[in-house]
Amino acid sequence: MKETYIRTGNPQIDALVPRIQNFLQHDVAEYNMMGTKVRGYRTPDAPSIWIRDHSDMMRGAKYWEHDLKSAIDHFAETQTARGWLFDYFTMTPEKVPCEKENWAKYVRVPVEADVEYRFVKAVYLAWQATGDDAWLQRMLPHLEKGLAYILTDPWRWDKKHKLVKRAYTIDTWDFDYTAGRHSWLNFQITDNTFWGIMHGDNSGYYEAFVQMSRFYTHLKNRRRAQYWRKFAEAFRKRANKVCFNGRFYTHHVPLVPVTIDGVDVSEQLSLSNPMDINRGLATHEMAVSILREYRKREETTKAFAPWFSIDPPFPAGIFGEEKIVQGMYCNGGIMPLVGGEIARAAFEHGMEQYGVEQLLKYEELTANNESYLWYFPDGQHATVETSTSPDASPTDGWGSSAMLYALMEGLAGIADEHKLFQRVRLSPRWIAADCNEVTVGCTYAASQAAIAYEFLHRPEQKEINLLIQGKADVALHLLLPKAASAKAVKVNHKAVRFTMNKIENSPYVDVMFPVKKKTNVHVQYS
Repeated sequence: MKETYIRTGNPQIDALVPRIQNFLQHDVAEYNMMGTKVRGYRTPDAPSIWIRDHSDMMRGAKYWEHDLKSAIDHFAETQTARGWLFDYFTMTPEKVPCEKENWAKYVRVPVEADVEYRFVKAVYLAWQATGDDAWLQRMLPHLEKGLAYILTDPWRWDKKHKLVKRAYTIDTWDFDYTAGRHSWLNFQITDNTFWGIMHGDNSGYYEAFVQMSRFYTHLKNRRRAQYWRKFAEAFRKRANKVCFNGRFYTHHVPLVPVTIDGVDVSEQLSLSNPMDINRGLATHEMAVSILREYRKREETTKAFAPWFSIDPPFPAGIFGEEKIVQGMYCNGGIMPLVGGEIARAAFEHGMEQYGVEQLLKYEELTANNESYLWYFPDGQHATVETSTSPDASPTDGWGSSAMLYALMEGLAGIADEHKLFQRVRLSPRWIAADCNEVTVGCTYAASQAAIAYEFLHRPEQKEINLLIQGKADVALHLLLPKAASAKAVKVNHKAVRFTMNKIENSPYVDVMFPVKKKTNVHVQYS
């Protein structure tokens, strides 16, 4: 039986994979939805299966989960005639004790604009791990229908900017600002909605459009592949022009005038910023600027980590719920899901040690084998009493899977660029973590597709050896020590051409080659 593992000799790093696997295994939800057996992943603050939580958690669960399709199939099965999808479904009473009914329940929160791109992402991850082209073909009409809804519906699409819009929520969260017109949290669109453009929606749809192009390219539908590729390119330019303020992505670009006393909204750094990087919306220069903003704020914040849901937060209670004070939940709470995205972005954009710092900080935070969706800035974790949700269990899968995403694809550097690890970008960055002898294995449980490598760095000899096992076309993007430059690269003892590239101040050697079963790579540097 193939497995997913990392062994470095550093006890903190080595603890992360099994610990996160344990968290995720506690976040499984199974239902019989009107005769359909469904298995998915939930955040520990609700018993329901939300497409946003499930799709993000799949980035970690894909290494161990055999059933990656039933939840997606059910969202597709219940898609509406107009194309929109439900946020979540459940058969469990949610607001205990006032809600007792265990009937089948399906919900779409009206202010949410992100549901359809998360559905595309879920299909993409499931297809990568299963390799099931026939299933992908069946899903494509659902994907097209969902995106058509987003790109035409007046609640979702801003014709002037040709970008996705939403109500004035805190980043991707599901209640909006009403200026006191609603007595509690408001989830509904009204004639008085403060419309605006939120960068995180648009980075999510940009990634979805790119994924659509990849689907059609693989299925040899050149016309649709070209359509989505060109659409994505133009969309990206518009989104960056409207949303990027020169330092980071503006939280809310208003389409309806709105003023909130007590906070400088132009300075609000919201949680989708690092996600915008990892989804590919940000250019490298933009990514570096955003990461520098996080580092700058880390120097002055009183919070234990720069994983802000939003910074600075909104005044307490202005969204209609007294519990939502500054530093709580999505209003300035500290979220591991943000930390994982920051780490992944840092690894990719020349700030590798900063990425390592986030992983180690998370390991320290969860050394008691507890992980929460959010923490107060002083490190106190969420509780039932401080949450607006009915539960606050210590097995947060949203944040832990983001950290695993950063660990496996960022530090270990195994990024599947097609499906079944057939085309892999391999970017071992172990030098940034001072790890000289490492073994890594990645397996998709659903298909048993796998790739593994052994990494050996001999600083005295100024050489790095890799033994790669699998069957893949590999694009090696190997981090070298600071100021180093490769002198020679051998693949299976034969000299090959290579290029040197600098990502900020980080030197990388790049070389491409096929792996058919086992391949030895030797890099000599000076």
